[in-house]
Amino acid sequence: MSKRLLPLIPAGLLVQQILPSHELLTVVVAPREPWATCPACGKPSWRVHSRYDRILNDLPWQGRPVQLRVQARRFRCLELACPRLTFAERLTDTALPAARRTGRLDDLQRHLGLAAGGEVGSRLAARLAMPVSADTLLRLARRTGAVPQVRPPVRVLAVDEWAWRRGHRYGTVLVDLERNRVVDLLPDRSAESLASWLKANPGVTVVARDRAGVYADGVRQGAPDAVEVTDRWHLLRNLGDAVHAAAERHHAAARRVAREVMRQPAVPSTPVLADSARPGAAGRQIVAARERRQGRFDEAARLHAAGASLSAISRQLGADRKTLRRWLRAGTVPSWQQPRRGSVLDPYRDHLEHRWAEGCHNAARLWRELAALGFSGRDAVVRSWATERRRTEPNGTWATRTVGGKPWRPPSGRRVTRLLMAEPRTLSRPDRAFTARLLEEVPALAATAAAAKRLEGVLRKRSGETLADVLAAAERTHLSAFVTELRKDITAVEAALRLPWTTSPAEGQICRIKMIKRTMYGRAGFALLRARVMHPA
Repeated sequence: MSKRLLPLIPAGLLVQQILPSHELLTVVVAPREPWATCPACGKPSWRVHSRYDRILNDLPWQGRPVQLRVQARRFRCLELACPRLTFAERLTDTALPAARRTGRLDDLQRHLGLAAGGEVGSRLAARLAMPVSADTLLRLARRTGAVPQVRPPVRVLAVDEWAWRRGHRYGTVLVDLERNRVVDLLPDRSAESLASWLKANPGVTVVARDRAGVYADGVRQGAPDAVEVTDRWHLLRNLGDAVHAAAERHHAAARRVAREVMRQPAVPSTPVLADSARPGAAGRQIVAARERRQGRFDEAARLHAAGASLSAISRQLGADRKTLRRWLRAGTVPSWQQPRRGSVLDPYRDHLEHRWAEGCHNAARLWRELAALGFSGRDAVVRSWATERRRTEPNGTWATRTVGGKPWRPPSGRRVTRLLMAEPRTLSRPDRAFTARLLEEVPALAATAAAAKRLEGVLRKRSGETLADVLAAAERTHLSAFVTELRKDITAVEAALRLPWTTSPAEGQICRIKMIKRTMYGRAGFALLRARVMHPA
């Protein structure tokens, strides 16, 4: 629909009469031209045979539906050789033959169906004073999908799968990467469908895809001259799966090392705080600001004791006089920290400290004991006290504490993979201890992790090494099977490192397809889904 301001009455019609009511505005109109063209022979005719009323729904006006009552005519054909004796005049610029709505209303309702679907679109249309049934909206949307669209040729194409029903039935989405638009949906995931589409749409020079073999075969059959690009995110994911499989080979060693780390003795040193008690970046800024404020107060107090006036101190320190007066009257630098208020736990702290010293560190048991003594607080209060007590315990150990102060737990298989691929400086102390000990005990896993990190650096384009050198090194580790599969598609992998194209825009369009599917509650056929995906309102 054109974005220009639409005229109140379609062009080519003259207003004869307006019949307003509370629920409807009826406009009686007639065609402007005194003649019409015969659809059979194309000759004009001025001889009117008869007249009839044609009812057309139009765009609403002031919150009321509008109905056009067109005084249409039938004409006699003046061409003697024409097989049609009479014909009805066509309202070409207003509505299609036999239509019950104007073209502009049809266009608006069609976009409403594409954007909102049937039931929601029908309810919204009723609120907008252009009522229409849900079935009609869906019919209009399907009609849009059936009409071939003229689109610019696609040069860079992304191919990915989308699920009708996950694990059972899949389709294929094709995305123009240069324009970030869906160019087509295919009802299945097969090489034949993709090859047929590529043959019907020549001009594709680059195809970005995942490592699925059906898409590789389809591209080779349909566009053999196109450059294939493997998506680097899928390569990194496959690399992670390969490292996970390698780590699973040494699951027993990982469990043994985890138990050793958990049994690591406490560090006999001065009391230390847990990671969470150490100030982070925000905490360091607060401490630095407090120290600067304290330094300014000390200097102001020294100058005031030496007899300097407030004005002189203000000029020297660059502080407001009212602020200095308030500081000096208080005798100390003010703090924004709230003073500690009394806790419901205060009357029982001696008992808690006594039981803690006896070795009872179970928060639930301590809470039950306090409840027997009359404590009315929740168990979370005692649990919070116990957590804070563990953090400041003199015999606490770094090795079995996480950043949150919770006991360190043996990592799962996936977490072992993440630890092996992570930078050691980003890990907590117990995770670093576990990783270092595991790699020390299992040299084969250490070699695999080192090769995986090198390959990850190449795939992320953060390394100056060549892909061939890294693959040669990885082939001598547990990654040999992954390297073998990678070599089968080595041309597409090398293109992924050389070209900027990925299937990421296709992943975003797949999320949009999922959203549209869910708004239709799984009851839409392929034709309707394709229309709504390819023709956004």
